[in-house]
This record gives sequence, C-alpha cells and structure tokens, in this order.
Amino acid sequence: MKKTVSIDGKATIIGDAQRRVQEALDRLVESGAERGIQVAVYRGPDLVVDAVAGLADPATGRLVTSDTPFYNFSIVKAAASTLAHILAERGLVAYDTPVADLWPEFGAHGKQAVTVGQVLNHSAGVPGIPLDTTIEDLCNWDKMCAAIADEELWWEPGTKIGYHAYTFGYIVGEIVRRATGKPISAALREHVSGPLGVADEIYFGMPESEHHRLARLEDAPMPGPMPEMPPDLPMFKAGPMSLFPNAQLGNRTDVLAADIPAGGKTSARAIARMYAALLGEVDSVRLISPERLREATAVSMSGVDQVFGMPTTWGLGYSIGGLGSAPQESSTVFGIGGVGGSFACGDTATGIAFAVTKNRLTMDFSAATQLSQIVTKAVAGR
Repeated sequence: MKKTVSIDGKATIIGDAQRRVQEALDRLVESGAERGIQVAVYRGPDLVVDAVAGLADPATGRLVTSDTPFYNFSIVKAAASTLAHILAERGLVAYDTPVADLWPEFGAHGKQAVTVGQVLNHSAGVPGIPLDTTIEDLCNWDKMCAAIADEELWWEPGTKIGYHAYTFGYIVGEIVRRATGKPISAALREHVSGPLGVADEIYFGMPESEHHRLARLEDAPMPGPMPEMPPDLPMFKAGPMSLFPNAQLGNRTDVLAADIPAGGKTSARAIARMYAALLGEVDSVRLISPERLREATAVSMSGVDQVFGMPTTWGLGYSIGGLGSAPQESSTVFGIGGVGGSFACGDTATGIAFAVTKNRLTMDFSAATQLSQIVTKAVAGR
C-alpha cells in the first residue's frame, strides 16, 4: 500500500522510499560504517526522500540535519559544469569556443585550440598542476590559474581522456569569470543556488561565518596496508600526493573558504535539487532547456583514463553511468562521485535525482551503491 509522506510540511509522495532509506542510514551509522550521512531524492519536481542519520561533529555531538553542508570532493564539479551550460544557453560561450578566446593566457604552450567542450569532457589534455603546489596555493585563485595557463599539454586536445581532478574547477571557473565578470561563487549564487532557494546549502568558497554549520570530515580506518604502486604512474605526475583529498585537507578553514571548484560544500538536498532542475522544472525553475540537457548528457568522450588507467565515459561535465550496474543499463544516468564515497546524479529515463553526502571518507562507493539500489527499487519501481 503506497502512502503519502510529508517532508518539510509538503505532501510529496508515494511509497515507502523514505522509510527504507532511513532504515538503511540508521544501520550504516549504528554499525560504525558511517559517522554522519544524508540522502535526498527528487522524482520530477518533488522531494521524495530527505533522510539523515548520525553526527555532523562527534566532538560536540551535533547531529546531521537536512541542511547540514558537507565538504564533498568532486561531486560539486557538477555545479561548475551546470554553470557552463547555463552560460552556453545564454550565448556567452559555446562548446566549441577556444578557452583562449576568453582567457588569452591559457593559450600558452600550444593550448590555444583547447575548447570549452574539451574541458568539460576531460579531453583537454591539461590534467596536471605543478608538483610543488601547496595547500595555500590551492586557495589562491590567481596563482592557480596562472600556473595552469603555463602548463604544457599531456596529449593533443580531444584525442584522449583523463580526469582533470583539480584543473577542471579552475579552468571552468575562469571561463565563468571571464564570460560574466564574476567569480564562480557569485555566479553559482546568481544562476543556480539562489533561484533554487538553496544558497545557504551549496557553495564553492563558503564564508567563514558559516563554517560552524559544516559536517566535520574524518578518514575511515584503512582495512589494511596500502598496496605499493609504481612511482611512474601518471596520477603521481598530475599533482603532489600531499594534496590528495583527505579529512585534514577538507577541514581546513582556508580550504573551506576558498573557491576550489573541483569540490564544494553542499547538502544532499541541495545538489539533488540542482539535478532535478536540470531534468525538469522545480518550483518554476529549470536550469537549462531539454535540448541542452540531451547534448550535455550524451556520451562526448570515452576510453581509458590517461591519469588513473581505468575505462571512463563522460558527457559534457558529467560522468555517464550509475553505481553498481553495467554501463549499458545506466547510460541515462549522469553525475559525479567524489573521493570519500559521496555521489550525486540525475537519470533522464526516470526523472529521478539522487544524492548521498557523508563525512566519513571511505575508499569506495559501497554505501552510495547500496542506497542507490534501494532508491531505484522504491522510487523508480525497477
């Protein structure tokens, strides 16, 4: 028997999805697998799951609530991508626009032909930051953009694919700044978070006055010794390992306050709402047209990742494929997962937007995969 449940005073839906997800979150926290966690799901314009469990800050006992922002590595890249599509919709950029047309300095060392689209699908050939980059450097926008502009290509743009872990955010952010005259945080508020009513739940740089609301990150215990990896792996050349995302990095005041759009601070509810407004209209807001959504979520580039060595498939700014299923079964899913196990996505076939955010940084996506499968069965009916 399906029933209506009420979330934030609004009758939204249909079914026992909320109960099943809440029970799963409670089990994850009670078992010690997770510390604090959120799941949000939209079906069309309706928030149909808004579940939380656990502690945002074990030191004080502060609980996770639906509006608790989490620092999420990489999943907020999707907000940067969304801004690029909004600018394209408004005619300020095109996917075939050379980045150097907007940002002339970027054209150094043979990069003059790199296009906005190649940045979005991770084929631009600029995945690395200098190996002497410090955390303080990451927080210095102009310094990082100057360093990236001075980088040399790893491959001919558009011929190979490789995850641009840090560089993606700065390049897209500088495209946004050059096209609009505003830093990416201001553009996010103006074009995405403000219109969607979640300006206090999703950020790139987060004002220090708001940091007390954040969930504190912690590293999950390692299950065993790290396997030895060859020192000549491309990933070791893409940036210093001292900047590999971890709890210490993600809890620093300067990092939290800075625009580093390879990651961001968001609640599950806010990032799911963004995906819902990409898929359709949410409270009279639709971020991009259906035609642009089809273009943005079509496969744009695939192959073996030149940085990390695994097969990968990208649309324009969103990874294609869901969690825990064969690629051909989830080709309508577009989203981004992040180091630590958080994940957010939309599904053009079902109209469902899904997000899980958490503060225990795990080595895999097992929790997100489990929760995604529960949601698929309970909400999508498959």
